[in-house]
Amino acid sequence: MRYDWDFGAVLAQAPLLLDGLIGTLRIAAAAIGLGVALGLVLALMRLSPRWLLRWPAAAFVEFYRNTPAIVHFFWFYFAMPVVLDVSLDAFLAATLALATQSAAFYAEVFRGGIRSLGPGQWEAGRALGMTDGQAMRRIILPQAMARMVAPFLERSFELLKTTSLASTLAYGELLFRATQVNSATFRPLETYTVLAGMYVLLLFLFSSAAGFAERRMTAFR
Repeated sequence: MRYDWDFGAVLAQAPLLLDGLIGTLRIAAAAIGLGVALGLVLALMRLSPRWLLRWPAAAFVEFYRNTPAIVHFFWFYFAMPVVLDVSLDAFLAATLALATQSAAFYAEVFRGGIRSLGPGQWEAGRALGMTDGQAMRRIILPQAMARMVAPFLERSFELLKTTSLASTLAYGELLFRATQVNSATFRPLETYTVLAGMYVLLLFLFSSAAGFAERRMTAFR
């Protein structure tokens, strides 16, 4: 069977695809920022000697690590408005779903990086008259960050790919816009080939930037 490829109709819809690309970057940036902040809080809770802090954080991490991402998207978009009587648009619901799931993984990255440093670092901080909080900010975290670069960037890489699930909420990210292009052009092979190429380029650029950042961080260790 011979197929005549024609990318002209799809490329004519480039503004729509670029709008989807911007939507993907917006949701990824928001989810990474929120997920990192929440992940750090969860990691500190899990490292706390108080079980009232450790147990809820551990339960949160285990719940999100053992449930599919799509379930979180649907829960925030369809269930949360019913439970809390609030209204969430697709962007906010998808951001919360991505951020909370990623926070569980970022928390383990933070926790592993912090625990990789020996007790001598804490003792050095106390010898200088620092509180545990000051030692964490000034001694522990700066050193741990260098060790966390690779897993942190890997998780962010996965998050960027998972943004495609936001299309299930009719949020205008890259996959959703490509589906609209396909409906308008009736050229599925060309449409999804272009979509795959855009994802490859986007993730390649992200991976290259991540590799550069990792090399710079390693150089300062």
